[in-house]
Amino acid sequence: MADQQISSHRIIQQQLKELDGIFQETMETLNTVAGAERVAKWKARTSTLITESLGQKEGQRFAALQPGPSFTSDLVEEFADLIDYFRTPLADLAKQLAQATPRSSGGN
Repeated sequence: MADQQISSHRIIQQQLKELDGIFQETMETLNTVAGAERVAKWKARTSTLITESLGQKEGQRFAALQPGPSFTSDLVEEFADLIDYFRTPLADLAKQLAQATPRSSGGN
């Protein structure tokens, strides 16, 4: 089970890196429409990976995340909010997995 948790933690960490990459690329190009499309594809992949590694319940919980309407006129700010909307629960999940994973004793 510990190996499963370690593997799941690595998957979550990778997805966080991918999300950060989408954010960086979008901030460089300022094409928030394309960035939002990449986030939608990323979310679908991430939901599938979470389902495969952590189970149906966690996968459905992540897939059900839907950001609400935004009322700013700043597209960059709205995109940053979108990224944070998905980053926060994923980072929380990574913390839970890290805490649940037993530490190795180092005396191998």
